[in-house]
Amino acid sequence: MSRGLNKVMLIGHVGREPEMRYTPSGRPVTTFTVATNRSWNSANGERHTETEWFNIVAWGNLAEICKQYLNKGQQVYIEGRLQTRRWEDKEGVKHTTVEVVASEMMMLGERREAASTTADDEVVTEAEALPDEEEDEFPF
Repeated sequence: MSRGLNKVMLIGHVGREPEMRYTPSGRPVTTFTVATNRSWNSANGERHTETEWFNIVAWGNLAEICKQYLNKGQQVYIEGRLQTRRWEDKEGVKHTTVEVVASEMMMLGERREAASTTADDEVVTEAEALPDEEEDEFPF
């Protein structure tokens, strides 16, 4: 039997304060960005750095935890899956976005004030945070 794999693991810094919303059914969803850096030397020895930005979406209890404990600039580990969403705006323009749907989050680096009540290396998984059902509601 052939299976596919859609798994993303990121270590980076939170790019903006997490924003939490609720779906029409009342389920929490939190969105934020994570920036990762890659550095290399060119053939002539010149140092280059590239930053890649990722849109992160967390659902349920994990969404509430991300909103409560993550802050802009904080180093974080995110594990999840890639998801592509397509929609058409009011003017008929088609849009596409790729985002990481988080299943695990681990705060890394120094403790922050908001994170002072939890361990720095505590891993929060979607299995612990969410019921078995999955919703595809996007309130934004």
